[in-house]
Amino acid sequence: MSGWDEGAVYYSDQAQVLGDGTAADNSEAAASRHSVLRKFKEFIRGFETSKNTFPYREGLLHNPKFLAVDMEDLDAFDADLPSLLRSAPADYLPLFETAAAEVLVSLKSKVPGDTGEMEERETGDVQILLTSKEDPVSMRSVGAQYISKLVKIAGITIAASRTKAKATYVTLVCRNCRNVKMVPCRPGLGGAIVPRSCDHVPQPGEERCPLDPWLVVPDRSKYVDQQTLKLQENPEDVPTGELPRNILLSVDRHLVQTIVPGTRLSIMGIYSIFQASNSAASHRGAVAVRQPYIRVVGMEETNEANSRGAAAFTSEEVEEFKKIASQPDAYKYICSKIAPSIFGHDDVKKAVACLLFGGSRKVLPDGVKLRGDINVLLLGDPSTAKSQFLKFVEKTAPIAVYTSGKGSSAAGLTASVIRDSSSREFYLEGGAMVLADGGVVCIDEFDKMRPEDRVAIHEAMEQQTISIAKAGITTVLNSRTSVLAAANPPSGRYDDLKTAQDNIDLQTTILSRFDLIFIVKDVRMYSQDKIIASHIIKVHASANAASADSKTSKEENWLKRYIQYCRAECHPRLSESASALLQNSYITIRQDMRQQANDTGEAAAIPITVRQLEAIVRLSEALARMKLSHVATEENVQEAIRLFTVSTMDAARSGINQQINLTPEMANEIKQAETQIKRRIGIGNHISERKLIDELTRMGMNDSIVRRALIIMHQRDEVEYKRERRLIFRKA
Repeated sequence: MSGWDEGAVYYSDQAQVLGDGTAADNSEAAASRHSVLRKFKEFIRGFETSKNTFPYREGLLHNPKFLAVDMEDLDAFDADLPSLLRSAPADYLPLFETAAAEVLVSLKSKVPGDTGEMEERETGDVQILLTSKEDPVSMRSVGAQYISKLVKIAGITIAASRTKAKATYVTLVCRNCRNVKMVPCRPGLGGAIVPRSCDHVPQPGEERCPLDPWLVVPDRSKYVDQQTLKLQENPEDVPTGELPRNILLSVDRHLVQTIVPGTRLSIMGIYSIFQASNSAASHRGAVAVRQPYIRVVGMEETNEANSRGAAAFTSEEVEEFKKIASQPDAYKYICSKIAPSIFGHDDVKKAVACLLFGGSRKVLPDGVKLRGDINVLLLGDPSTAKSQFLKFVEKTAPIAVYTSGKGSSAAGLTASVIRDSSSREFYLEGGAMVLADGGVVCIDEFDKMRPEDRVAIHEAMEQQTISIAKAGITTVLNSRTSVLAAANPPSGRYDDLKTAQDNIDLQTTILSRFDLIFIVKDVRMYSQDKIIASHIIKVHASANAASADSKTSKEENWLKRYIQYCRAECHPRLSESASALLQNSYITIRQDMRQQANDTGEAAAIPITVRQLEAIVRLSEALARMKLSHVATEENVQEAIRLFTVSTMDAARSGINQQINLTPEMANEIKQAETQIKRRIGIGNHISERKLIDELTRMGMNDSIVRRALIIMHQRDEVEYKRERRLIFRKA
């Protein structure tokens, strides 16, 4: 009885096979294809993970549109199937989809038809999505040997086209005899092959159909959705000094419009080729040269710590997070994990921690949104580790984009309108602020940005949207990002002789959008310098030993996961007592500011507005979120106010006004110095600053008094500096 189930025995439901070879070949090919089809059907029906759980059968019933199949499961079921799929995916994937559709029909109960007979219910196609645990291939190594094979590639999507309709079957009509024919279309970016002649046999006396008689009837053809994406290799995989490569992907049916640009993906696909229609004239002659693209048959978002999707946390991780959050010194512990290679700057580290965790975003009943992200500006001397902070945040934040002020334009930060080369239509490409939606934008050299580019950030920093009206596109994009900016004072160093206004050379409008402004000074103190020097030498000396130890990367990753968990799980609100405390302290700060403005006769360099009150609220929420608590308590508010005082208030008070309480004698001396200066410079004349100070010190005046008089005159706009402050010019 052996061999009764071999391929040679015919079954009643024998698969019909296209192609007209000899009968023997045909039956063999049909039989092998049929046995593969049966294997696929058995796999979907009968694969069980544990006792009596059939994941694929259940999956089909729950979601009859598509079925995600794991290659490892196929391998466990039958070792030949994956190798067949890998070597000739274009042949066997349609078989797999047919098998899935047939299984689905048999699983559904029958329904009564028009005649009252029980009929199978009509089901649509089932799309098979393949996933696999194997390592992705590098985009650079995918070459001709992979054509029409299955490959797995990882990268970042940088552009997505509009959805188009792609014909699967084209209906043709002969223009002479009205004969109708259906021609299948090749999947992916391929076209249909239209026969040259009509197969209608002419009657006697009827004229023959001419060559190429077919007309396409678009209304009667069948279509599926299709979209093209551009995938660029991950920045960490690009070799030094090379530009990142990108490749075209074509996705169809249920994968369409699931991906937004900026997502990291790993995709399984068939590496195929197409004839580029708009190829350059030089390639027109080369008939055999084709463009490669990948037809996607399955994709997953890389759920590393840097993807958009909600990360899956294991129960052990969650337990560990909760344990750490419940410790009394959780705040200190987290701050110690922030940029451990930087010595000192404790308050800056605390502020950066608050920025990474962020406050909670609120939507009011009338639709107004209040931002929950914290913006921080670090301003100060060179070599105070500002850029190191930015680099650390870029590595640690779940989503981060790092840009430098000089190298970024307004369009690059917000969004640019680009004309598509093939379809000549305009589309939007998001810039840094849009790509970092839900994360942090680090902007270095903030003061070197052109003012018109800096204006582009205003809206993104407060309203958290980016509105665009260019080239017929009017739209609003989300950019819920925190901004961490680093800047130098205009003269390069922080100058204590100048007022705060001259040191912080940014407009009030942008300063009020920063919640915390830190002035980072390079203080020369013997004891501190000694500690810093030993710290830096230690970091350099122990660098190699540390890199061998993989624990550091795990720690970094741990912080990233913890931040992600806190942001997902915890949305704190202020408690009653905390609100009262906050209200009183805000009023006091405003009074102090008014007092100071009255005393000195000029407004503070950093305005204290309602935005600053909101800033303290956000800081309190971020501090509560670090401990996974849902209520921001009084101590959180106190710490937030302390942070705010040491940063922004300190910056507002810094500079010349506060350090000198002018005694009457000093004021008198400054008055005298002013008269002497006015006597030496006529209106509209100028004199070298060095020479002026020398002359006055020879008269017995103190040179710091002379300088102070000059600064005060400069504030009143009576003199101005020219030629890099070497010449003093007296204005009318």
